[in-house]
Amino acid sequence: MAIPIAVLDCDLLLYGRGHRTLDRFKLEDVTDEYLVSTYGFPRQFIYYLVDLLAASLSRPTQRSRAISPETQILAALGFYTSGSFQTRMGDAIGISQASMSRCVANVTEALVERASQFIHFPEDEATVQSLKDDFYGLAGMPGVLGVVDCTHVAIKAPNAEDLSYVNRKGLHSLNCLMVCDARGVLLSAETHWPGSLPDCTVLQQAALTSQFETELHKDGWLLGDSSFFLRTWLMTPLHIPETPAEYRYNMAHSATHNVIERTFRTIRSRFRCLDGSKGTLQYSPEKSSHIILACCVLHNISLEHGLDVWSSPATGHMEQPEEEYEQMESMDSEACRIRQELLLTHFS
Repeated sequence: MAIPIAVLDCDLLLYGRGHRTLDRFKLEDVTDEYLVSTYGFPRQFIYYLVDLLAASLSRPTQRSRAISPETQILAALGFYTSGSFQTRMGDAIGISQASMSRCVANVTEALVERASQFIHFPEDEATVQSLKDDFYGLAGMPGVLGVVDCTHVAIKAPNAEDLSYVNRKGLHSLNCLMVCDARGVLLSAETHWPGSLPDCTVLQQAALTSQFETELHKDGWLLGDSSFFLRTWLMTPLHIPETPAEYRYNMAHSATHNVIERTFRTIRSRFRCLDGSKGTLQYSPEKSSHIILACCVLHNISLEHGLDVWSSPATGHMEQPEEEYEQMESMDSEACRIRQELLLTHFS
């Protein structure tokens, strides 16, 4: 009698019954060079992820051949860093393409659950002061707590609310608002905003704005480009600098803010699933947002492990759409006063 194909497990079809876990691939059997070239990260980093995520990935299952946390993590890293579910990747670790997709979903959710552990602003005074000192060392801009900007990541056209995800280039995307420190460590990442929203609107509605306006970081500010409004906690460049002090301010602002552009390039270069070279993320906006956030978490963990060499620009097709915005002039007199005081005190 024919067995209905729907009840067969993909890995069972490929490999038959046997051990309870799929452990054909052993980390100790290959070189670090192979791991970096295939999965994007060295052995010790992968071992760290296994320890970090094992509890979330070792869930009870009725399946006869549960996939080990190590194998799930390798599958996910392979996708994040290559942007592909190629059969070659699955063959290397002994699982099917369908199982690779499930592994990516499992690891993504496990990383998203830990996002607040790895992406946050420092709270103790010593670390905050160190943050400011690092920024000041770049170009002499004082009081900086982070640099903020948005970047777009291409996604497939969603089933609902289609037009809200169409950006200025006519592509479907998520507009991701991020803040980083002087080393490129992410301090905030909101990856769920529809691509049709301009940067200034994203910031206006973001949790980041609520955080800074309610907690009121009085001893510093973020730096944002001219797509944002000047605020008491967000310093933007002058539209038309006229004095030497204003030119010096704008130059220091630009040199410091450039850190986040380099960070975006590093993330896209390391996580090719985001750079568009393999096509758009083939998931719903919610799942795509989680994949982006998972890559942000991995980015910060990699910096913690010393994998902090700035990468060359990504070669993908999906770049941030050029904003066709008018210069944002602030009506906040207190914000204008703070920027003018900054000009007089540090750049005159």
